[in-house]
Parts: sequence; C-alpha cells; structure tokens
Amino acid sequence: MINEYHWLKALHLIAVMSWMAGMLYLPRLFVYHSQVAIGSEASELFKVMERKLLRLIINPAMIATWVFGLWLAFTINAFDPANGYWLHAKLGLVILMQIAHALMSRYRKAFARDERPCSERFFRLFNEVPAVLMILIVVIVVLKPF
Repeated sequence: MINEYHWLKALHLIAVMSWMAGMLYLPRLFVYHSQVAIGSEASELFKVMERKLLRLIINPAMIATWVFGLWLAFTINAFDPANGYWLHAKLGLVILMQIAHALMSRYRKAFARDERPCSERFFRLFNEVPAVLMILIVVIVVLKPF
C-alpha cells in the first residue's frame, strides 16, 4: 500500500501541475486574442494555440487529476468522517475549478467562431480565478482545517 500510495500521490501531483499550468495560461491567451483583429494572422495563430493547449494538455491533465485523485482518496480512505471533512471542502473547490475549465472551453469555441465572448478586462480578471482556487485547495490539503 505504501508504494501504491506514493505512486498515486506523485501521479496526482504531476497531473495537477499540468492542469494548473494550462488553466493559468489559457485565459492569458484569451487576453491577447481579444486584442487582435478578427481574421488576422495573429487571431488564427491564437486559435491553434488555444485549441492545442486545451485538447492536448488541459483536458488530459484534468482527467488524470480526477482519476489519480479519487483513486488516492479511496486508497487512504479519505472519505471516512474520522479523517475530517477537508477532502469534501477540497472537492468543492475542485468542482469550481472544473466549472472554470468548462467556461474556458466555451470561450475557446467562441473565439474559434471569430466571436469575442468577453472583454479583455474580463479575461484579465478571470485569469485570477484558477490561481485563487489553487491557493485555497493547497491550503486545505496541507492544513486540513476540518
């Protein structure tokens, strides 16, 4: 079990770091994309970058995060109330991260259709959402306050 636990934890952390890298970068691409003319060469390049980032990095990393995270939680029996409710709080925040992920997917599709779903300012603010969620998740996991 110890060996399985350490491998699952390592794989989960690698997946989380990959997911977060993409979640922090994609809204930044949206900021830049919203600044260029529709149909321009730069706009077309951003479309390719956004699609590849989402499909090749963010989506697989998100799936791996959930798979290894849940597997790890069941391996250590983290859902047992005797272990506290920190995991429940963490999962609530991860679900919010999942919603942010879904919104980014929707925004990417809108940009691909040459629409501007939101303003540059909105994307600058939205860029902070994954960072704040990540900080809260790490604090809950490390401190286990409940």
